[in-house]
Amino acid sequence: MLRGLEIRDMLIIDRLNLAFAPGLNVLTGETGAGKSILLDALGFVLGWRGRAELVRHGAAQGEVTAVFDLQPGHPARMLLDEAGIAGGDEVILRRTNTADGRKTAWINDRRASGDMLRTLSETLVELHGQQDDRGLLNPRGHRQLLDAFAGLDLGPLRAAWGAWATARKARTEAEAAIAQVAADETYLRHAVAELDKLDPQPGEEAALDTRRRLMQAAEKIRQDILRAHAALAENGAERLLSDATRWLDAVADRAEGRLDAPLAALSRAMIELGEAQAGVEDALRGLHFDPADLEAVADRMFAIRAMARKHGVAPDDLGGFADRLRARLQALEGGAGNLAALTQAVSEAEAAYLAASADATRARKAAAARLDAAMAGELAPLKMERAVFATVVEAREAGPEGMDAVTFTVATNPGAPAGPLNRIASGGELSRFLLALKVCLTRGTSGLTLIFDEIDRGVGGATADAVGRRLRALAKGAQVLVVTHSPQVAAQGAHHWRVEKRVAQGVTTSTVTPLLADDRVDEIARMLAGDTVTEAARSAARALLSATG
Repeated sequence: MLRGLEIRDMLIIDRLNLAFAPGLNVLTGETGAGKSILLDALGFVLGWRGRAELVRHGAAQGEVTAVFDLQPGHPARMLLDEAGIAGGDEVILRRTNTADGRKTAWINDRRASGDMLRTLSETLVELHGQQDDRGLLNPRGHRQLLDAFAGLDLGPLRAAWGAWATARKARTEAEAAIAQVAADETYLRHAVAELDKLDPQPGEEAALDTRRRLMQAAEKIRQDILRAHAALAENGAERLLSDATRWLDAVADRAEGRLDAPLAALSRAMIELGEAQAGVEDALRGLHFDPADLEAVADRMFAIRAMARKHGVAPDDLGGFADRLRARLQALEGGAGNLAALTQAVSEAEAAYLAASADATRARKAAAARLDAAMAGELAPLKMERAVFATVVEAREAGPEGMDAVTFTVATNPGAPAGPLNRIASGGELSRFLLALKVCLTRGTSGLTLIFDEIDRGVGGATADAVGRRLRALAKGAQVLVVTHSPQVAAQGAHHWRVEKRVAQGVTTSTVTPLLADDRVDEIARMLAGDTVTEAARSAARALLSATG
């Protein structure tokens, strides 16, 4: 409920403090007195888009503060919690606008964006009038309104739509992948066959290169090693050392020990010479190769390098590249089965969506019948018992919220063709249709402030009285603010404010005054009689007020 509205330096309002109450609150005043300015100011603090220039002439900054009471379980509490804004039994909205157009907003003294204000305001206030295009007169919003009336949970339907869309996407991607692989099948099979035949191993190209270089140099190395081997063998150093040992050993017993050390050294030399001979012979065996082996090593190394260049990969990556090609072939070979599974998944997801959509359609049609019956009950007290309101649910293209289009239609007279609400009804009729529809759609909704801006325009007499009585009945379970020019509607108010425009020292300002009993009589008399208020007009005003009980 809107408890208070404070306005500073906005348009032609200097200082204004309004304290609203539950029930039916009416605001009256002459045309141009500033009633619409109050709504502009309220819309500004709620984040609604409106006039660009709001700051009062000569002021540096304008400011609007609105205080709302929040009952337990009010949807605004959840929004505040999600935004991390401390709350409680009330929420205070404050928004400023500087003369150069900069806007700043706070929610409970916490800085907030215009989007946050608008989101929060949807749970706090609804504004309706003959130019209302926020839902009732906009066919694009009729399905959403009917869903809210039905209490329809669209979560499962949206989830089913998402699952169907995901399944279709997966199948489309699989079909594209299979088509691409199929176009490359000849190349893939040939490339895999080549790679399988070559069977390159990681590190093999480097090993082959090392081995080839060693084999190329081996012939020259081997010749030198052979000469060394000959020098160490029986006809070389070995023979000479053996002869020297034999000669010295023959005379050693007559040399009185002088040859013992040389003989020992020669013995050690023979041992070392044997090890040298063995090492040289081992080297010769290692360097022995068939020239055909060199050719085979070179051919394989060049084949691996050529294959790597052909496919644009490093030699050591040929094995992994072959695995990737095999995977693509396997995808092609297994694609038919996989595609069949994906197609089955699409069919199942489609069936689930269609079932959920059909459930939504049944719920909407049942809700449409209830809404039409509720509207018939509301139109009769508004002197429109011959009018027919019908909620039309028609098939439309599938979407995340089902396969239904919803349109509110009316026929104002028996036998007259039905048509969209905003095209068929006249001004006065439209006002009553909107009021009846709002009553039906908000039934069971609590904690919402409903604002009707001259919704009684175009009606008078008994019809205006019926509108006023319906507004008063609606206000029993909610807070209703009505801007009206109708004395019959104003008389139904539980709380009454008069909006006036004053000029002082060349400055025009708008004021709002709460009216007590006698003041209400004068104001309603003015609405009945015009500028000259007669005693007869006052008597008529008293009669209207007394008739409200």
